[in-house]
Amino acid sequence: MSASGRGMEYRMKVRRVGGFAAMLVSVLFAALQSAGCCGEQREVDVLVIGASTSGTAAAVAAARQGVSTLVVEPTPMLGGMLTAQGVGATDGNAYLPSGLWNEFREAIRRHYGGAQAVATGWVSATLFEPHVADSVFRAMTAAEPMLEVLCGYRLEKILRRDDRVLGAKFVGPEGRRLTVAARVTVDATDLGDALPLSGTSYRVGMDARADTGEALAPEQANDIVQDLTVVAILKDYGPGADRTIPRPEGYDPAEFAGACQTATGQPITAEFMLNYGRMPRGKFMINWPVNGNDFYLNVIELPFEERFKAVQPAREKTLRFVYYIQHELGFRHLGIADDEFLTDDGLAYLPYHREGRRMDGVVRLTLDDVADRYNRPNPLYRTGISVGDYPVDHHHDCYPGIGKIPFPPVPSFSIPAGVMIPAQTENLIVSDKAISVSNLVNGSTRLQPVVLLTGQAAGTLAALAVERGCTPREVPVRALQRALLAQKAYLQPLYDVTPEDPDFEMLQRIAATGILRLTGEPYHWANRSWFYPERTLTVGEFTEGLHDYAPLVEPVDDPALLTAAAAAALLRKAGGEVPEALAADAATPLTRREAARMTDRALHPFDRDIDFEGRLID
Repeated sequence: MSASGRGMEYRMKVRRVGGFAAMLVSVLFAALQSAGCCGEQREVDVLVIGASTSGTAAAVAAARQGVSTLVVEPTPMLGGMLTAQGVGATDGNAYLPSGLWNEFREAIRRHYGGAQAVATGWVSATLFEPHVADSVFRAMTAAEPMLEVLCGYRLEKILRRDDRVLGAKFVGPEGRRLTVAARVTVDATDLGDALPLSGTSYRVGMDARADTGEALAPEQANDIVQDLTVVAILKDYGPGADRTIPRPEGYDPAEFAGACQTATGQPITAEFMLNYGRMPRGKFMINWPVNGNDFYLNVIELPFEERFKAVQPAREKTLRFVYYIQHELGFRHLGIADDEFLTDDGLAYLPYHREGRRMDGVVRLTLDDVADRYNRPNPLYRTGISVGDYPVDHHHDCYPGIGKIPFPPVPSFSIPAGVMIPAQTENLIVSDKAISVSNLVNGSTRLQPVVLLTGQAAGTLAALAVERGCTPREVPVRALQRALLAQKAYLQPLYDVTPEDPDFEMLQRIAATGILRLTGEPYHWANRSWFYPERTLTVGEFTEGLHDYAPLVEPVDDPALLTAAAAAALLRKAGGEVPEALAADAATPLTRREAARMTDRALHPFDRDIDFEGRLID
């Protein structure tokens, strides 16, 4: 079929025939025709570039909203960090069973036989073989009739007109070309590769203190990124087996002499070190930061085809570490797994990049926004679209002069919607680690469950933009949040309210308004934010949160416990309607759950639109 014929066929599929939609479709196909006849040409509603952790989730989420979706990935695996990069262990969100993250984790648990069957290593409560995670993601994508997955193609060019992204061009096996026109494009690449190709501004490395206002940021910006790791998966080949690899060139056991210790320098056994990443079925993830196989290298701005050669020194270091484990520590029966990666050296397809480009978005999340969500100039927490609970964690041991950064403890947090949307570029949504965050807080937002959930939000946003015939930035924040709540996804990181709670959506809505605030708690490696639904609250607490929504309600320092009668009077002052039957009790203190119900019914505060800064729109 000719390009013009395909254009006619596609126009018949467009559900909304508004002026914007008609204009956009004509622009898309003008771009296709101008690209020439060389290679295959495709048209979809949503194009996801990269089947990374976030890209796979974005593709599934978009397709489930009923829009045609194509995800294009250079490696043979779906899932990015969790598969092609070999990180078969999730960090964080163990007690935040949100959306697609929970769906993925439950599928992993079913595969192995339950939650305890995947709690095999001490770095995580959920460990698994990368090829099993790939099979889970493939089952999820195959179940969606509106979704197509294409592996083996790398991004070559972004199609755009002025500041509007129209799709992308890819190079596949044997130099085959693919041109895809899309109404909305999602950059879910590991390093934000669509940003420079689309003319979208971004940052690499550490931000200047004056730029972000973060006290821990350096005085001057620099291009230093976190250490990366080329992961190896070792497999137990049984007693008496000797799977020792040939002695790598340049091997010196002194390089890894301090590997059997904790990050604080406490000695540990070699077995305990290996059990850090112990997987089901006798496998071990070798992703060890303490004098192990972390490696400093910044390949972000290199062309894709040059990166593999550039990271060869990191691959060689991992091979040296594997040899050290086998030869010096005596684990000769542990060999590089022969059933995970079809690479020449048996290591992961791609390095585990902890950091890449970070887009300049309509908002930027900083460490201070996470540390103190309620006392910031802009209440970004109100715009939450995904959640995380991991502390700020950076790997800089391999870069001289950086070392450990003394990060403050933080509570669990929300990712704001605006970090996915470029400040200028239209019809591009950004996910994975390239969202608009500061270098410092990237140490928390980069973790796999957070990235997966942000991908779910990105795909949902893309689908809503298609359905509404508008740009992603024109989709109301509350509309996106409602769609996510319908998917049992968290907007706020409520530790003590799960999706099984009958009031889950209502309590999420109220928490997202800030009328009833969360109590944050830094807690080891799984920070918390408590709603305390069964606790009582004071009149003063209620007026504090209500004031931000309705300034007519003045905050008062009143320690009296809130009753239905007192709540009704305050809600009416805020403009709400409360039936007399609900306002009669002036003696019994309300629980926070009951106060939330009254607030939701009286004010419907979640119905008020907010902007990307979290400010109420009148």
